[in-house]
Parts: sequence; C-alpha cells; structure tokens
Amino acid sequence: MNHKELASASPKHLEDRHIVVTGGTGALGRAVVLAMVEAGAICTVPSSRPTLTPPWGDHPRIRLVPNIDLCCEDDVVQFYGELDSLWASIHVAGGFSMAAIGDTTLETFQDIFQKNATTAFLCCREATNRIRESGKGGRIVNIAARTVEYPVGGMIAYTTAKDAVASMTRCLADELRSESIWVNAILPSVIDTPANRQAMPDADFSTWPTVEEIAQEILGLISPQNTQTTGKLVAIYGDG
Repeated sequence: MNHKELASASPKHLEDRHIVVTGGTGALGRAVVLAMVEAGAICTVPSSRPTLTPPWGDHPRIRLVPNIDLCCEDDVVQFYGELDSLWASIHVAGGFSMAAIGDTTLETFQDIFQKNATTAFLCCREATNRIRESGKGGRIVNIAARTVEYPVGGMIAYTTAKDAVASMTRCLADELRSESIWVNAILPSVIDTPANRQAMPDADFSTWPTVEEIAQEILGLISPQNTQTTGKLVAIYGDG
C-alpha cells in the first residue's frame, strides 16, 4: 500500500495523535486541519494575529495559538516547547511574490525567503526536537512548489525560497531516517483557492489541484502506516 492509499484505508489512523499545522487558517491550511481532525488527530495551529475567529468554528480537537511569529526563533522555540507531545508537523505557512529580476528588491527577496524557507527551517528543527522526545518517530511535511522542478521567469524570490525548502526536506529526511521521522514535501502547482481564482479569472480552474486533494496527499504522508516514503518531493499538478 502506498501513501496515496493510506488515508482512505484507515479513516481514523491518527486517533489522538498531536499534529501542528502552520498556516492553518488559510485556504489550504484549513483543509489540512480539517482532514487531520476527521482522521482523529488533535491539531494545534499557530497564528501571527493577536485575535482571530477560527475558520473551523469552535472545534474540540483544534487549538489556535495567537501571536506566534514563525520568522522569530524565540516564538517558534516557545511554541513547540509548550506542546505536550507531537506526532507530526505540517508547514503550510509561506508567502508569494512575482516580479522580474530588475523589479525585485533585496527587501522583497529577503521577506519571501523568510516567510517560506526560514519558517520551514525553524519549524522543522523544533518539531524534530519535540518528536524525538517520544522515541517513537514521527512525520514532517513541508510545502514547496511546482517551480522547484519547472522554474519560470519572474519568480526568482519565490522559486529560490521554495528550492531551499525542497533541499531542506531531502537533507533532513536523510538525517532523521534512522529515527523513523519521515520528512517529505508537497510540490503543488497553482492551487484552486478563491484568492487564486480572483487573481487569475481567465485561467482553467479545472487544471488546478484542490485544497482537499492536497490535504489527502498530506494525510497519507503523515500516516503511521506510511513506513516507506521519506525524502520525496510529491508533485500535485492537477491536469495542467
């Protein structure tokens, strides 16, 4: 059985396992959180905002933690350090920028790198520290992008940052394999979200992967029944 079949095979395979989802209040993050709790997990979601109405309502298996800056080392260390336990950490948080090289400022480049690569690094490191405490292994999933494999012009800041996330994923997977901590990354193309539809109204939305499809892929990767897949960059490109 491969990781794509695991989620449907065992609908409650994450029963009472603790999972962190960064970026969990966005369109993709919300779908990931809901897929996790439907599989029995308990989710903790950090948010940079001081106050926020949870998009999933008052759910007994989801805890929102405000005022967490994922680019701040102290915040990330404190956030993971206060968790009771951890099985998996899923890093959806990130940022996007599109501009020609001549129009890309150093400030923009550094900002996009921070939002994507720095946040992934800090969360991977602290998640590893917390997962190790159980001695039973665990799972980490990062979000990279299709541009890692198929670079396009006009996205140098974003693509460079996502390349770093992909490289980090492979490196960490090799380092943690002996501890049964599997590390993988998702490489989606343009995701079917309301914001992307609004930004590209003339696009063929049927070629975009949905947030639910991506969430199910992640669900299979973090399953305890996934005993083989690590260090993989999993492409989800829809039909496009």
